[in-house]
Amino acid sequence: MSPQITTYSGKSFDITHPDPASICIEDIAHALSLICRGNGHVTTFYSVGQHCLQCAKEAKARQLPDHLVLAALLHDATECYMSDVPRPMKQLMPIYRQTEKGLLDLIYEKFLGQPLNETETRLLKDIDDDFLWYDLTYLLHDPPQGEPPQVHCDPDYRPRPFADVEAEYLSFYAACQEGNPWK
Repeated sequence: MSPQITTYSGKSFDITHPDPASICIEDIAHALSLICRGNGHVTTFYSVGQHCLQCAKEAKARQLPDHLVLAALLHDATECYMSDVPRPMKQLMPIYRQTEKGLLDLIYEKFLGQPLNETETRLLKDIDDDFLWYDLTYLLHDPPQGEPPQVHCDPDYRPRPFADVEAEYLSFYAACQEGNPWK
């Protein structure tokens, strides 16, 4: 069996030898708007696309540089091609993590001009972790210990039609591309 998938836009994507030309924002926006956070173990549907938009809005509110706002939007883009694997399981899968990191670097290179450095990666991981606290609290009713992390954008867990999330994702991406000084 071939290691290729056919994407929403009709492209063939080989996860073992990803070609930047086969990566497109329309596939990312569409797939992420349909993939549920937490492997579906949530009280209501909340898409990875919604989560990525939330992280990008938070990056913007924290006044991170424009390229990091776009990186926050794209931080889970690998899930468009590799699906969402919960963190505890992902820790047991070193080949998956290695493949995911390589693909994310390729996605960042395509859309940002280069992969993120360690400091930039940490800034985005902090945002992602902050919203994980809220996800666990409001989507699973299993709040982690400690105080809620301080965020500038309140999480919005209302169910939304996937087409609305997809359209907002593409619109946010287009806004990030205006002037695109980092590419």
